[in-house]
Amino acid sequence: MTADQRALFVHAHPDDETINNGATMAKYAAEGRGVTVVTCTAGEMGEVLVPDLSHLAYEEEGGLGDRRRQEIAAAMARLGVTDQRWLGGFGRFHDSGMAWHPDGHAVAAEEIPDSAFWHADLVEAADALVTEIRELRPQVLVTYNEFGGYGHPDHIQAHRVAMYAAVLAAAPTYKLGLGEPHDIDKIYWCAMSEARMRESIRQMREAGDTETFEGMDPDGEMGPFVTPDELISARIDGRDYVETKMEALKLHRTQVDPDGPFFSGAESGHAFWGEEFYVLAKGTRGPVGEDGFETDLFAGL
Repeated sequence: MTADQRALFVHAHPDDETINNGATMAKYAAEGRGVTVVTCTAGEMGEVLVPDLSHLAYEEEGGLGDRRRQEIAAAMARLGVTDQRWLGGFGRFHDSGMAWHPDGHAVAAEEIPDSAFWHADLVEAADALVTEIRELRPQVLVTYNEFGGYGHPDHIQAHRVAMYAAVLAAAPTYKLGLGEPHDIDKIYWCAMSEARMRESIRQMREAGDTETFEGMDPDGEMGPFVTPDELISARIDGRDYVETKMEALKLHRTQVDPDGPFFSGAESGHAFWGEEFYVLAKGTRGPVGEDGFETDLFAGL
C-alpha cells in the first residue's frame, strides 16, 4: 500500500462493506487513496434472497461462503478496491448466524457453530487484525458501533475486535513479532443519520410506499438503528459514486433482492445511499463544512 492516505474498513460479512461504505470507498479509490477491506467471516449462514440459489443456504446444501467470496471480489472490482482480505485467512472465523428479537433487532441465535466468530477468542482475533494494521499503517479505521448497527453478533464482535486491535497495534511493547507498532489517528463508526432516515421514510410514505422500512414511523421512535445527527462527525458526499455503489451491491447477488428497497430507493428522488455518515470514536475532529460535518475522513490529518 503506497498511497499517502490509507483507510482500513473492518466488516463482518461480504456485502456489509458495500452497504455501509460503498460510496466512500469508490470515491477514495478513484482519488488514489489507499482502501483496504478486512472481512471477518464469509457469511456462510446468511439468508439467500434469490430463489434459484437457495440450495447454497447453510441449512440446505451449503456452499454459500464460497459463493459470497466470489461476490465480494466482483463487488470490490466494481468499486475500484484492490485490497480485500479475510481476517486470519479465508474460513478462519465462521459466520455466527443470528435471530430476530421481538423488538426488531438482531440477536445471537440459540445454536451457534463452535467455530463461529461470536465465540472467537478476542485476543486471537485481534492479533490477526494487529498484523494487518501494522503492515498497512492506516491513518483511518472504520467499523461498526458497539451495537453493530442492528445487533448482529458478528457485527458486535467485529467492533470489539477492531477496537481492541487498534489499541494493541499501537502498544510499543505488544507482540513485536506482529509488526512495528502503529497508532491509528482516527477511528470512525458507521452511522445512519436520523434526520436523513426520517426524511426518506416520510417521502416514501407520501409517495404511497408503505412496504419499504415497514413499521417505521417517520415521526415516531426510530430505535437504535439510527444515530442522532448531533453525534455524527462526518458526512461523505459520494453521490457521484452512488451508481457505482448500487452496481456493486447488485453483485452480492445472494444477499440483495434487486426489487427490494436498496434498488427502488436508488432509482427514486428520496435515495440516501450516496451520502454516508460516520461517528468519530477516536482522534481529533478536522475542519467541517457548512452543515457542521467533516467532509473527509482524513480531515485534519
